[in-house]
Amino acid sequence: MSENTVFPGDKLASIEEYEAGYNTFDDGDLVRAATIGKKNIDKSTRIVEIQHPRILSIPKIGDIVIGTVAAVMSSMIAVSIDYINGKPVTSKVECVCSTRNIRKKNIALVNDIVTLRIKNHLNGTIHATIDEPELGILFTKCRKCGGKVVPMRDAIKCTECSWIDERKLSTKFNNSDFINL
Repeated sequence: MSENTVFPGDKLASIEEYEAGYNTFDDGDLVRAATIGKKNIDKSTRIVEIQHPRILSIPKIGDIVIGTVAAVMSSMIAVSIDYINGKPVTSKVECVCSTRNIRKKNIALVNDIVTLRIKNHLNGTIHATIDEPELGILFTKCRKCGGKVVPMRDAIKCTECSWIDERKLSTKFNNSDFINL
């Protein structure tokens, strides 16, 4: 291994000297590596990045991601990312999305398919938002019987048991070609 090879979490530079670039993150004090690879420091733009032999699937700020809800907490959801800007990924990186300011009882449930926009990378965590109209639930099933659901204004209704549930629906809800954002 060369002395230029770094591992995830390795210190690359202080945030006063350089900014975090591709495959790196800012932990508040230091720029650290997010993956294994070769360190590349661009002194003219003051950016540090990691070159990895294979393309990694870490979304950038502003990217649209589609994923499966992995966990639901009181003020946030954790999402396992399956697509970045419509392209499938295999890394299964997770992001968190704050749901504190949305006035719905259930924003999403585990195993719902959602679309989010990446807001920032902070302390090694990818943060996303669900606040825009085209962002939200793309596909879900009835929480009571597992049946097919149809949208009703700001809620969904089961076609089998007639259960009505609140969710943050995307404008592309139940659109079969949701992968082609």
